[in-house]
Amino acid sequence: MNAEEFDTRFDDGHDVTDQLDLDKVRRPGREQRRVNVDFPTWMVQALDDEARRLGVTRQSIIKVWIAERLEKSTPPAA
Repeated sequence: MNAEEFDTRFDDGHDVTDQLDLDKVRRPGREQRRVNVDFPTWMVQALDDEARRLGVTRQSIIKVWIAERLEKSTPPAA
């Protein structure tokens, strides 16, 4: 199937996932990179308490809070 046929099928609402190699899918600019950060014990406990209250992981809380802060302080891309 060529790109034009793919686009037409997609635009018409057909399922095109059988045409994709999902093992090689990546999200540009969203690749993961491991970073180690040391927090004081009281901060880890507070993060754990909040994560437990919300029913999510500590890592999720940290990611969301940092993302929110960065969105506030970073001007939108032009």
